Amino acid sequence: MPKTRLCNDLGIDHPILCAPLGGCCAGPELAAAVSNAGGLGFLGLGGFPAAAIRELVRDTRKRTAKPFGVGLLLPNLRGGEVAACIEEGVPNLLLFWGDVAPHVDEAKRAGIRVFAQVGSVDEAKAAAAAGVDVIVAQGFEAGGHVRGTTSLAVLVPAVVQAVAPVPVVAAGGVATGSGLLAALGLGAQAVMMGTRFVASDESRASHEYKQRIVRSKAEDTVYTGLFDIGWPSAPHRVLRNKAVDEWEAAGRPAPGQRPGEGTSVGSIRLGTRSIDVPRYSVMGPPMGYQGDLDYMVLYAGESCGLVNDIKPAGAIVRDVVAEAKAGLQKLRT
Repeated sequence: MPKTRLCNDLGIDHPILCAPLGGCCAGPELAAAVSNAGGLGFLGLGGFPAAAIRELVRDTRKRTAKPFGVGLLLPNLRGGEVAACIEEGVPNLLLFWGDVAPHVDEAKRAGIRVFAQVGSVDEAKAAAAAGVDVIVAQGFEAGGHVRGTTSLAVLVPAVVQAVAPVPVVAAGGVATGSGLLAALGLGAQAVMMGTRFVASDESRASHEYKQRIVRSKAEDTVYTGLFDIGWPSAPHRVLRNKAVDEWEAAGRPAPGQRPGEGTSVGSIRLGTRSIDVPRYSVMGPPMGYQGDLDYMVLYAGESCGLVNDIKPAGAIVRDVVAEAKAGLQKLRT
């Protein structure tokens, strides 16, 4: 399929971006694999200190000579994160959940292309006015933390019209070639896929988490604010599990009064340390997680119903492109 203008600007072959998945899912292995396949991989480094950002960017550079990016969460910035990206010469920087304006000029002066992920037309207009290079329009179908409440099919064309000529990337509910074609038809110049890439070989998510995505359908996802320890007042879409069921059965009590609150549901390894994960934490289960996934947050978008296997990220990119080409051919005949 032909390249879009954004593909040419980014120096990539295919209009497919890997979302900067939180919870350590999108590490150097995944970002590099997507970039090496002709897409654009993003490291999910929201909440990481500057020193860790430097280390992970350097690790990614050892794995790919292609363009890649770093995703940061604005509420979690503690100081030095954007500077670390600048000093490491990160080609692309994605900012999410807040006012991007304080960071745009600094990054662009250093030659970094700045993406702003948004959930509404008003937020897109503000980001465009701040001078960002690319807008990522996130639909309500998306997994993980969800900024807006509008479906992708309505949000994308509205944002495209509002911010032209700034290119727009469609995020949320896309996992197949037909989804890519649909997004391009809405005016987007690329798609950003998250849930599909969580269920990849290179994702740092636990294997059982990946398997649950494969076994799930769109109706198994829940939009909620339940998993808020570490990031309050930030709604998210997750897979339904016992944590959700027991909270609903208890009448959806407020934080501080929820079933099992204050207890640990498992542990993860961070270097040589073992960290307990509290119930209702924002932290998803990475590789090596020890505990019960029924009480962890399992971020997933409605596109989980289109994810039928776990396979290499490069194969995912190639399959989506092949599906899109086949679909385009059908439309022409």
